[in-house]
Amino acid sequence: MTIPSPLAGEGRLAEGERGEGSAPLQKHARIMRKSATPAEQALWYLLRDRRFSGHKFRRQVPIGPYIVDFLSYADRMIVEADGRQHTENVRDEARTRWLEAKGFRVLRFWNHEILTQQEMVAERLFLALANPSPRSPAANRPSPAGGEGKEEQ
Repeated sequence: MTIPSPLAGEGRLAEGERGEGSAPLQKHARIMRKSATPAEQALWYLLRDRRFSGHKFRRQVPIGPYIVDFLSYADRMIVEADGRQHTENVRDEARTRWLEAKGFRVLRFWNHEILTQQEMVAERLFLALANPSPRSPAANRPSPAGGEGKEEQ
């Protein structure tokens, strides 16, 4: 018997966002979850179990042709832990553009920042989540009907 998610629609990706060749990407993501770097482990401790301001994050999630480190579907936010191999990486730039075109925000932290400046990392995450981008679902809510919220003159 399968128990449905408590929040309707939580964790669902839009058309074209599922990992291409889903089975191989999901298998690779599973392997990556089991072999997380120390920085990924530290960041996951901060994000898991809705510990971070109640926002739900998943780790090593396939999206299109990519696997992202951490993802909050509701906030359309991706958090990446990057090591030296990501310095001036052209593929990372293309990957970020693709993800942003799909409506995700990408927030990157260097591994050494995660391990040595955890308060700064937490503050940047908090500010990013508190200020949704114009593309995020929370920022795209319609205006109140009939001019509600306007001050009377």
